Amino acid sequence: QVQLVESGGGLVQAGGSLRVSCVASGRTFSRYAMGWFRQAPGKEREFVAGISGSGDSTYYGDSVKGRFTISRDNAKNTVYLQMNSLKPEDTAVYYCAADDSGTLPYYSDEYDFWGQGTQVTVSS
Repeated sequence: QVQLVESGGGLVQAGGSLRVSCVASGRTFSRYAMGWFRQAPGKEREFVAGISGSGDSTYYGDSVKGRFTISRDNAKNTVYLQMNSLKPEDTAVYYCAADDSGTLPYYSDEYDFWGQGTQVTVSS
């Protein structure tokens, strides 16, 4: 069992940057692949980025490639999402998720644990 708590959301102007964080409970954080998802009002939850337990492998959704960077610090039980060149269409609640299957999950139903989300709003 792992508990996830996101932070760092807020209001930013288009073209700006923001970093959101997700802290996990427990002592086995490095065994979990971590993902970031987002959900805008009236839309389905969308995969944003994923990272392997070691941090060696990262992968991104097409809409954020080249703008967002996922990273993790296993000593701090924390995964980050650095968001640059933000656009109004990036506005959503951002969720982190954890999976211990040993794969690199892409779909939301592959993840076992979820945080409560943090709101990111990008103004035009």
